Amino acid sequence: MSTLNVNGRPHTVDVEPDTPVLWALRDALGLTGTKFGCGAGLCGACTVHLDGQAIRSCITPVSAADGKRITTVEAATDGGDKVGAAVHAAWVKHDVAQCGYCQSGQIMTATAFLKSLPPGKQPSAAEIDAAMSGNICRCGTYARIRAAVADAAKTLA
Repeated sequence: MSTLNVNGRPHTVDVEPDTPVLWALRDALGLTGTKFGCGAGLCGACTVHLDGQAIRSCITPVSAADGKRITTVEAATDGGDKVGAAVHAAWVKHDVAQCGYCQSGQIMTATAFLKSLPPGKQPSAAEIDAAMSGNICRCGTYARIRAAVADAAKTLA
């Protein structure tokens, strides 16, 4: 049994310590916004925040999350997180999603990136591309992703 702090609430899960956080979230807690993509930490579909840092939940064991805060896309876009809400609104405004499968990971990466910037900083296209480069979109909506991240940054300035 492990206790995870997910979206600001403690949850006890009956999983092995080496179980990936992804499966604890999806199978044990029913939080299915975080997606399984590659299982090797390469595509970004499973991205969540661990103590505010974007991590790949498919390769992060539950034991590594003990005593830390996990934030999933469900909490990042519910309006309680100013940056997450700005990113979510920009995603809708720029019609980023096509199939939508990678979008929760994309949103979590974008949110962590924008939170890492100094207040008021407007990232360049190159900085956005570099920050988002580890997230793969099969539909190729990279130009819309870049526009949405830039728009969210302007909204937050």
